[in-house]
Amino acid sequence: MNTRDPIPSVVVVGLGPGDPSLVTDAARFAIGQVPVRFLRTEHHPSAYLVTDATTFDHHYDTADTFDEVYRRIVDDLVASANEHGRVLYAVPGSPRVLERTVDLLVAEAERGSIAVEVVPALSFVDLAWVRLGVDPFEDGVRLVDGHRFAVAAAGERGPLLVAHCHNRRVLSDIKLAVDDPPTEPVVVLQRLGLPDESIQEVEWEDLDRSFEPDHLTAIFVPRLAGPVAGEVQSFVELVATLRAECPWDAEQTHASLARHLLEETYEVLDALEAVGEGGPDTDPDAYADLEEELGDLLFQIVFHSTLATEAGAFGLSEVARGIEEKLRFRHPHVFPRDGVLGDATVDGSDDVAANWEQIKRDEKGRASVFDGIPKALPALAYAAKVQKKAALVDPSAQGSGPSGVGSDVARLFRTEVTDDTVGEVLMAVVAAAREAGIDAETALRASANRLRTEAESIEGGRGSGDAASPT
Repeated sequence: MNTRDPIPSVVVVGLGPGDPSLVTDAARFAIGQVPVRFLRTEHHPSAYLVTDATTFDHHYDTADTFDEVYRRIVDDLVASANEHGRVLYAVPGSPRVLERTVDLLVAEAERGSIAVEVVPALSFVDLAWVRLGVDPFEDGVRLVDGHRFAVAAAGERGPLLVAHCHNRRVLSDIKLAVDDPPTEPVVVLQRLGLPDESIQEVEWEDLDRSFEPDHLTAIFVPRLAGPVAGEVQSFVELVATLRAECPWDAEQTHASLARHLLEETYEVLDALEAVGEGGPDTDPDAYADLEEELGDLLFQIVFHSTLATEAGAFGLSEVARGIEEKLRFRHPHVFPRDGVLGDATVDGSDDVAANWEQIKRDEKGRASVFDGIPKALPALAYAAKVQKKAALVDPSAQGSGPSGVGSDVARLFRTEVTDDTVGEVLMAVVAAAREAGIDAETALRASANRLRTEAESIEGGRGSGDAASPT
């Protein structure tokens, strides 16, 4: 093409909610008039009407995010329009109802690079209002994309019609976004207008497990008990965007981020030290610093979750759900199981800790209370954990005392044990080790390992069932 040719154009048609009989004559005419044809996806009952078409399904298989999928589709359409002059693009439903690729095409048209002609079509929402018996204008229904539910529905209480609920992960993310779930059932709408149309009520807690979602699934939420909070989901999307578009973020791996996670953790610890015990008299600047450092640490957590999502392993929703389920399960004295509080009774925090250890061992099938102590912990933290676990096996197993490290240490230990005296003892030990040419970190780790070996021997002699008994 040259500068005298007409501007390249994309003709967009909608394939309706599903039934081929609901595809408009205007759409069929456009399909017949434009020989170069594209389908956003062939996973639609009316897709066969667009013969000799190229689909964009391969982008869904190779791109990391939906935003990247949509951008690639638009880039391909613009390139093809420039090559052929005029191309047809067919999308499910109506081109102007929750169709992000059409939004991007229109933005390209506004910049003058292409022309876009949109042929109106019937949307699934037109059938949904009939099946639900709802007037969306009178009732104020908000239409929301399930992929962006937490952001798009932020602050809303309903009613909501949620589209693009095509898999359990989307449904699970929707559940996670709602802190105060509705008490009445939601309505699941599937394959509207087709012979196997399905409309059923589902309890909120069963939303991601009581039916099989597909590409023609939507849910209607009459009302929520509380508004949707979108800040966390918005942050997740921001991290995904950085991962896709920032060269530095795109190069990172779990391994390369490890040191950043450690650094941010230590910065949080510094901020916590400034806050101290907290309370109304705490310096507001200290809390502001803690807020910022916790945000930096959250970024690392979300980044690692984003990498795991790319690998098809898990997302932030699974992380949150997992820790929620773990905390509920490990606090049977707080959260009912099957509507009844657990048998565990506690008289104080020591009982809680003991119960926690026993539940964790049963849950993970661990043979020893020492299983799961991170080997990469600094020696001092490692020694503290080993001593704590050893005390569960034998209260007298506290490890070696300070003998042999000098009179200063012995004198300090005969005084009251405070933060200051403990600090001075440790400084004296470090000084003694340095003067003797001994690496204090290595020596402490070796001593902790000896205590662990001794306690494991006692634990093994008793039998694993008795090792962490709260009594």
